[in-house]
Amino acid sequence: MPRSARVSFTSVLCAAALLRVGSARAIDPFEIQVYDGTANRPGAPGLELHLNTIPSGNKQAEPPELPQHHQTHLTFEPSLGVTRFWELGGYLQTALLGDGSLHYAGAKLRSKFVLPSEPRDHLRLGLNFELSLLPQAFEAGRWGTELRPIAAWEDERLILAVNPIFDTALAGPEFRAGPSFEPAAMAKAKIQPSVALGLEYYGSIGPIADPAPLAEQRHYLFEVFDLLGVERFELNAGVGEGLTSGSNGFVIKAITGYVWDTD
Repeated sequence: MPRSARVSFTSVLCAAALLRVGSARAIDPFEIQVYDGTANRPGAPGLELHLNTIPSGNKQAEPPELPQHHQTHLTFEPSLGVTRFWELGGYLQTALLGDGSLHYAGAKLRSKFVLPSEPRDHLRLGLNFELSLLPQAFEAGRWGTELRPIAAWEDERLILAVNPIFDTALAGPEFRAGPSFEPAAMAKAKIQPSVALGLEYYGSIGPIADPAPLAEQRHYLFEVFDLLGVERFELNAGVGEGLTSGSNGFVIKAITGYVWDTD
């Protein structure tokens, strides 16, 4: 094979590899949460704080994105109940890097719809839609959307939920790859009326039309604690381990929130 042809062939392979890496999306490191199908009451404002840190993570990333190793993320999530079935919310994201520098990490808007339910109802269903605009250091394509179906079951002993998430980039190489599938689920046992312990799972298989190889996919299992017994107050905390070589090795997360009732 002539040298020029070998160089061209090698260039094509490298370009294809870069496109492949760019299209393997990761789970959202700023909001590690499984939605349970609940929503604020009409007129009730709420605020959640998400704190996630990655003590042991991937040390390489495809430019212009930054490696997640030693990143810490603080996200502010205000929300407002509009009707019994509709809640609006948003995210303001910040990132503290390993060198101590603090960065603005983007904003998102969301609209969540749920089937109105009573406390005695066990099954909850919903759908959440998000639109995001992030700096390229945290999302190469910058613009993106998320469609998150929600199915949950809760009784006196168990809390179960599944979110089969479809994440779509609106620009860049990931846009050409099409929607990615990012499943999330949780299973928790109420060991006391005010405390639940259990597991949360988060994954990202890459584009639906062309899933990434298993080693490049992201899969995490979190051991979590929920405080249930304080009215209108939320506390969720856990530690997670990456299950594949493409995942971050160790992640710590906490969510605290409060809803101001209108009654």
